[in-house]
Amino acid sequence: MLDRIVLASNNPGKLREFDALFKPLGIELVPQGALGVSEADEPHVTFIENALAKARHASAATGLPALADDSGLCVAALHGAPGVYSARYASLVGKTKSDAANNAHLIEQLAAHPGAGERTACYYCALALVRRADDPLPIIAEGRWDGQIIDLARGTHGFGYDPHFFIPALGQTAAELSPDVKNEVSHRARALRQLIEKLGQTT
Repeated sequence: MLDRIVLASNNPGKLREFDALFKPLGIELVPQGALGVSEADEPHVTFIENALAKARHASAATGLPALADDSGLCVAALHGAPGVYSARYASLVGKTKSDAANNAHLIEQLAAHPGAGERTACYYCALALVRRADDPLPIIAEGRWDGQIIDLARGTHGFGYDPHFFIPALGQTAAELSPDVKNEVSHRARALRQLIEKLGQTT
């Protein structure tokens, strides 16, 4: 089992969630920013390709194994948008790059789709772990979390689109869930469990 991995992300929300998920495993996660690693380009149209590009970039810059996450929200009525552009959705139309702006833009786009069936969405996470930059056998894991988009924000936890991502089975938005509960059921948690299982099979 690897004991020290550079995390190819500077997103504080993701850093908190990954730290909570990895700590029980005895794996030290070092944020790439702490090692002076620049942000990698994300030119691809799929989450998996972007995650792999970020992992290879962080590993090449540090010489350490690297883990990268690329995740986002996909809404059926918007043909999968915001997708890989989730973190900068509003900035694509000249608005501020922020969670608040992204959420507002999402709700604006969904105004023409008021039906419950049109609000179907999922959070998706792709994880890519490379032992070195040129690792020919990266470990890839995926997680999906299904829900619906609601117009009125609810909850104070989480980040991103969480206040608008409603999980019918739980009767709450992702932002209403406690961090402990979210870390058990989220797309990221599901991808991580798959990653750990695959890692155990290869070490």
